[in-house]
Amino acid sequence: MVKRRIKIFDTSLRDGEQSPRCKLNIKRKIEIAKKLEELGVDVIEAGFPISSPLDFNSVQEISKSISNTTICALSRALKKDIEIAANSLKFAKNPRIHTGIGTSNCHIRYKFNSNKDKIMDLAINAVKYAKKFVEDVEFYAEDAGRTENDFLAKICENVIKYGATVINIADTTGFCLPENYGKKIRFLKENVKGIDKISLSTHCHNDLGLATANSLYGIINGAQQVECTINGIGERAGNTSLEEIVMIIKKNNYLNLFSNINTKFLSYISKLVSNHTGIKIQPHKAIVGLNAFSHSSGIHQDGVIKKKETYEIIDPIEIGLNKSSIILTSKSGRAALNYRYKKLGYNLSKNSLDKIYSIFIEYADKKNEINNKELRIIIEKACLNNKTLNL
Repeated sequence: MVKRRIKIFDTSLRDGEQSPRCKLNIKRKIEIAKKLEELGVDVIEAGFPISSPLDFNSVQEISKSISNTTICALSRALKKDIEIAANSLKFAKNPRIHTGIGTSNCHIRYKFNSNKDKIMDLAINAVKYAKKFVEDVEFYAEDAGRTENDFLAKICENVIKYGATVINIADTTGFCLPENYGKKIRFLKENVKGIDKISLSTHCHNDLGLATANSLYGIINGAQQVECTINGIGERAGNTSLEEIVMIIKKNNYLNLFSNINTKFLSYISKLVSNHTGIKIQPHKAIVGLNAFSHSSGIHQDGVIKKKETYEIIDPIEIGLNKSSIILTSKSGRAALNYRYKKLGYNLSKNSLDKIYSIFIEYADKKNEINNKELRIIIEKACLNNKTLNL
């Protein structure tokens, strides 16, 4: 069975930059954009041009700097927004306008003080107008996660009729459960006329910690594009994490999916985005966190030393790291201690290891981690206590 390609739409420079206390200048945005192109993303959402002169200029300068990747600019379903987005993309080799509107009852009533008929007209007119400027028009149904499926299907059918090439089914509030989000995508695939002519895209937020899971269920049920960010940065609790969804696709062959991402760049670009945005990466963050390939439990360390696959389903080399780490703590066992001493050039007998281990535990109980300098101190102390120690 032929594998199905999933396109990766990175919105780190737009939705990601909307993270509280995150601000990027144009130079850093261009640097990140160039690395995203090297990474192999299919689409870079470079900004929301009408929001500020900086965003407009950023989209324009990124458009000049990128050769192959599609450059996307966000707009609301307003003519002025669309005109400015189009103008910001005039140097892009592959431009896309991303326009849309809220479709849930909550948004229609409270955000727009409107009704479904008027929202439908706005959606259609936005796509028709954007189509005057670019061929590639993506429509976003904001808060689609809480939108009634029948109304969502009608909007999708109409925007397809007027030229949408991609439709973003946004779980804007992170409300959906994976099964329900997957069913929503499947409903649209089975009930919207012309759906086979366009791509469905997932855009999931992480308010309940389900962004990656929802995106996964979306593509399993027929979505062809995932909108995501490096390190999962974004509004509130963030967006689908690019590195997570990409590695899920790569490591689970039974999904029969693939992306064009060069995963060996993941570690590098994760650190780059963290440094430039000032948003630290949680140590336990999947794939790119400091602890993702670190082992401190004696049972785990023993298993990894014997065969990495016992506790590592990803080879660190796959994401651009040299190796995993054996961290010595009070939870570590003799196998890990012996392993680290071998790295320092010591070959310990069983008796020697037993004696050193008891001293090691005394040290480890007082510290978070034992480093190489302290390992040498421990071995010196063991030698002083027993001059016949067989090393």
